[in-house]
Formats: sequence, structure tokens, C-alpha cells
Amino acid sequence: MKFRSLFVVLFTFSTILSCNSQPTKNIETIAAETFAKKIKETPKPQILDVRTPEEFDSEHIDNAININWLSNDFATNIKKIDKSKPVFLYCKSGGRSAKAAAKLEELGFKKIYNLEGGMMKWNATGLSKPSDQIIGISRHEYAELLNTDKKVLVDFYAKWCAPCKKMAPYLLKMQKEMADKVVIIRLDADENKTLIKEMKIEELPALLLYENKELKWKNSGFISEENLKKQLQ
Repeated sequence: MKFRSLFVVLFTFSTILSCNSQPTKNIETIAAETFAKKIKETPKPQILDVRTPEEFDSEHIDNAININWLSNDFATNIKKIDKSKPVFLYCKSGGRSAKAAAKLEELGFKKIYNLEGGMMKWNATGLSKPSDQIIGISRHEYAELLNTDKKVLVDFYAKWCAPCKKMAPYLLKMQKEMADKVVIIRLDADENKTLIKEMKIEELPALLLYENKELKWKNSGFISEENLKKQLQ
């Protein structure tokens, strides 16, 4: 009897785990090319940009509407979207849209496509419209930053990026402590959009280490102070 009771408990527990690990049927996180293709294939697609109005005004996917995920009235404003039709969601890098997708599913939306990597992936894939306007520094000005005998570490970051915020204190500290060996340059990705697109940077933070103007090392995402220092030795 004890063995049977133990078996029932284990079976129930494993069933719960397997159910919890099931991927949602209503949400698909898809690559930029697939996202663009599905938009083209969908009559009158509902494209939803969940970034801030300022981000939306600076650039957005054609025919998208803006409902800010961070606003207090997101759930109210989302009522203007048809729940029975597919919704194409995106943000800057995928974090906010993933949360918004979960909320939409909770509200009863039937099919939600979430853009993997957000606008950063969209731009890096070359899906954004070309622009003659240069936002931020040019490639020529960027090359000038590398004109030194020292190593150069370029840190592409953003104010909204959680790992960027976590890394900022020790990067600023290293900027002073290692000034005799390494030039550390921090560039705001939102203020240098042209450069971000041209260099096909898909994720923040992005760290690029140069020596004699040649790229020696690259890192996307969070890296600890200890591991970063090892790369700069």
C-alpha cells in the first residue's frame, strides 16, 4: 500500500510538471524573417508596438499601432484589438512584448506572434526601411574612436536595459582604473541607431574589444566584472 501511495504521489507530481512545462498554444515567438512573412500573408494584420510613444515615434514597423506596455491603462487600451484575429507583438528587444503576450493570452486572445529580439533583430536582419538621416555618430566617426595605441572597449548600452544597468557601475569604475591600458567608450544604442543598424547589433549590452583597430573580442549580454577584466588583461 505504501508503494502504491508513493507511486500515485510521484505520478501526480510528474503530471503537474509536464503540464506546467507545456509551451502555450496561443503564443509563438518567431524570428524576424518569419514575423515579416506572416504579416504579409495576413489580411489587415494587427501589429502592436508595446514600447513607449517616444520609441514608437522614432521608428516602427509599417501599419503598427502603439499601446505602451508600461502604461497603467494597457489592459483598457488593448480592448480596441480584435481577440479573434492574430496579433503581431514587438518591442525593442523582446522583453516587454513577451510580458504583453502573456497578458493578451490571459485576456483571451487566440493567436499571438511575438517578435524574437524585437526591433533590434528586425533592424539587424535588414527589414527596416533605409534612411538618409544619420542618427548619432557615423561609421567614420566610430572608426576615429579606435585611433589609439591602447586597447579600445566599446560598450553599446541602453537606459532601459536591465543587464546594462547592472554592468554600468563597474564599467565606469574600470574606465578610470584601467585608463592607462584600455580606452572604454560607452555609446547609447538609442542615440546611435544608424550605427546599431549598420553594425547589425542584435542584443544589448554589446561589448566590442579592439586592438590596433582590429576587432579581437565581442560579447552580447551580461558579463561579470571578473570575466570582463580577464578579457582586458
